[in-house]
Amino acid sequence: MKNIIDKLRDDEEYYRGVGKNYLSNSDISSLLGNKNMFKKDKEDNKNFLVGRFFHQLLLEPEKANDITFVDCKSRNTKMYKEFLIDNELDMVMLKDEYDNTMNLASHMKKNINIFNEIYADGNQFEVPMVAEVNGHMWKGKADIVTNTKLIDLKTTSNIRDFRWSAKKYNYDSQCYIYQELFGKPLEFIVIDKTTMEMGVFEPSSDFLLSGERKVDDAIDVYNRFFSEDATESVDDFIMYDIL
Repeated sequence: MKNIIDKLRDDEEYYRGVGKNYLSNSDISSLLGNKNMFKKDKEDNKNFLVGRFFHQLLLEPEKANDITFVDCKSRNTKMYKEFLIDNELDMVMLKDEYDNTMNLASHMKKNINIFNEIYADGNQFEVPMVAEVNGHMWKGKADIVTNTKLIDLKTTSNIRDFRWSAKKYNYDSQCYIYQELFGKPLEFIVIDKTTMEMGVFEPSSDFLLSGERKVDDAIDVYNRFFSEDATESVDDFIMYDIL
């Protein structure tokens, strides 16, 4: 098990290597939504690029030094398209996105309470874990592991709505899975991308229960369509609902 966890510290192994043998919270959306996308590689998009850079700035600054951006206003410009071709890239950040993300990370570090939470002595960053959860093997990679809890860093477009968007983006199932993987509660430190307001959000028992239900429902779908003992083909799936 230790050998697997050590391998999962590498992003390539985590996302495209041995990590593919495990379920993860990112699978919840496809299992409960578009089942045809289960375990399919997802193309990079603006949100993935910016979110990854934000985490690197705060937790893995050595990786942030290698980030590339283009000094143009739009991905529709000739400059941007030529840059992708010349550098054999599928997508890259725009300078405005780069600057805004740098500002977000800097702002978060300036808050002494948040800084002390993130960089307390003994904290570990980007820690992978695998374990059995509800009868299946799952993986997760915690942003920050402290002596008493896990901390996950998030950005949001509206911090006032985070309590609702958190369920929309399956942060409830993330909480449940990570709590089971690491044996510690998880809390979110969140920054608003527009106002720079920050908040600390602790999951309630109802939030965790919502996450557990999603995990159970996702496992039911996995067993039906994707496990070794699957009895149905995803090609035959039909959605039924009442309008």
